[in-house]
Amino acid sequence: MKLIAGNSNRHLAEAISAYLNTPLAKSSIRRFSDMEIFAEILENVRGEDVFVIQSTSYPTNDNLMELLVTIDALRRGSARRITAVIPYFGYARQDRKTGPRTPISAKLVANLITTAGANRVLTLELHAGQIQGFFDVPTDNLIIAPVYLPEFKRRFEGEDLVMVSPDVGGVVRARALAAKVNADLAIIDKRREKAGVSEVMNIIGDVKDRVCVLVDDIVDSGGTLCNAAQALMDQGAKEVHAYVVHGVLSGGAVARITASPMKSLVITDSIAATEAVRVAHNIEQLSVAPLLGEAIRRIAEDRSVSAILG
Repeated sequence: MKLIAGNSNRHLAEAISAYLNTPLAKSSIRRFSDMEIFAEILENVRGEDVFVIQSTSYPTNDNLMELLVTIDALRRGSARRITAVIPYFGYARQDRKTGPRTPISAKLVANLITTAGANRVLTLELHAGQIQGFFDVPTDNLIIAPVYLPEFKRRFEGEDLVMVSPDVGGVVRARALAAKVNADLAIIDKRREKAGVSEVMNIIGDVKDRVCVLVDDIVDSGGTLCNAAQALMDQGAKEVHAYVVHGVLSGGAVARITASPMKSLVITDSIAATEAVRVAHNIEQLSVAPLLGEAIRRIAEDRSVSAILG
């Protein structure tokens, strides 16, 4: 087994390497003067089981292209099996046509990764489960529960807890976590007038004098979470926390969240944290390296991946 790290999230790749006690293979991904991307694998990979660790986060197109050319280099180097480990899968929000003459970009990106030569894909909390079907190779979509549950037990033991979905689309995720920690479920009914702008309309469920935990897969501008947190506090919630897997946090999101009534926002290291995220007083990070590392080990050993998800 060999691990190759892209440039999108070197810290996570090193943490996975430490968990597996397997050093990162030597590689070079660099740019020519016109920003054309070049990848070179500096070790023999013939006949090897290779895992390429690369989130397609900001800058999304550059990181995606790094992944594609690295996979191509490995295929031409006669690697036996190439697994694209994509902790955060960019373009996942474009999983369906939202209007006439619009693309389904998630499918296009899946095709690109497969055509480049990936034999398998490992990812974490896809925005929509059906994206697994966009790939024509085996795809493992890990859920975040094994990372969250010990944290919930440590932090909220004895609290009157309510899991809150910030929209109808996230109800399945919130309900599954609520069942595992024996908590009630609440739902935010919202209307989105345009991309990145949402308005809270109603809260379905009892949140008065209770600790509310908003759960979602992606936080981008932060508007939805901040509006939801304010609405929950207005309805008498004791305090509001948010657990979101992928912290995109674009534009003024960090400032918006630090000024919000949220006591904490907990994200994972599926996307490398910016300096603003690291210094924010109410933003924390959990590592998904053990979860991804164990999945990589099981894939390499041809053992069950679903067994680690409970």
